[in-house]
Amino acid sequence: MHSTDGSDVLLSPLQRGDEVAVVAASSALDNTDNLWRGISILDSWGLRIRPDVISQRRWGYLAGRDEERRRDFQAVPNAALLACARGGWGAARLLEQPFAWQPGWLLGFSDVTALLCARMAAGVCGGVHGPLITTLADEPEWSQQRLHDLLFGHALPDLQGVPWRGGVAVGPLLTLNLTVASHLIGSPFLPDLRGVVLVIEDIGEAPYRLDRMLTQWRLAGLLQSLAGLGFGRFLDCDDASDSAGFSLEEVLRERSDDLGIPVVGNLLVGHGPGGNAALPVGAIATLDGDQGVLRVGANPGVRPARLQPQ
Repeated sequence: MHSTDGSDVLLSPLQRGDEVAVVAASSALDNTDNLWRGISILDSWGLRIRPDVISQRRWGYLAGRDEERRRDFQAVPNAALLACARGGWGAARLLEQPFAWQPGWLLGFSDVTALLCARMAAGVCGGVHGPLITTLADEPEWSQQRLHDLLFGHALPDLQGVPWRGGVAVGPLLTLNLTVASHLIGSPFLPDLRGVVLVIEDIGEAPYRLDRMLTQWRLAGLLQSLAGLGFGRFLDCDDASDSAGFSLEEVLRERSDDLGIPVVGNLLVGHGPGGNAALPVGAIATLDGDQGVLRVGANPGVRPARLQPQ
């Protein structure tokens, strides 16, 4: 793992018998079958899942009141893994009050982006952008195996995408949902992105809205400070009905082409079929824009970018 001040911080891999706490940071659960199917995957890895009480909890469209959802993160003090049940909305609300980050791994994506970013900004390692408990059982076998290998300390295979702009970038890795992270701009919960290899994904946003968000990031000077940029999947984001407008790919390419950094598209990350490749937040990664490859780890002889203090 890699901390936001550029120093290396190791987190112990999981071992059989470790405790897992299922936490509900976001929307209320509407499918307990998917929850228990996901729990069964973790159970098959030899992990001990603490009894679930979150499936019965609801406050409006959220999985409980803010203080209830915040308490999930301290309810199992010895948990080696905090696994988020689902996304939706609500995780950012938990950051309005001081948040005591528990050591160990935190797994999730989509709305959980808010917590993954906040942990990295606080210099806490162990975030994993990867399947939620309610999506884990429907992941393809390679994706489930990749998450297992990441958590248990095994080497990860390279992730193949499509080369969009050449060059090789090495730096701390951050993967996020564009819409959720855009609402962290101006807060202390978006990490310093200087020298970062950033991977972005999203769902249900028309090309013009993605253009608007990426333009906001550019106006804030955030994309210009990156070491490299990867694009995951953008499910239901290409509005084919608007034949006079820009396509999804046209927007992503145009908003990134002049940054002068390696860019890779079509990575199997985020919402949608085909698999949501688990990626460790803050780990040193290599983005090869010539080959279209994202690798966890640095290429020999290539020095990672050093993050500067804010």
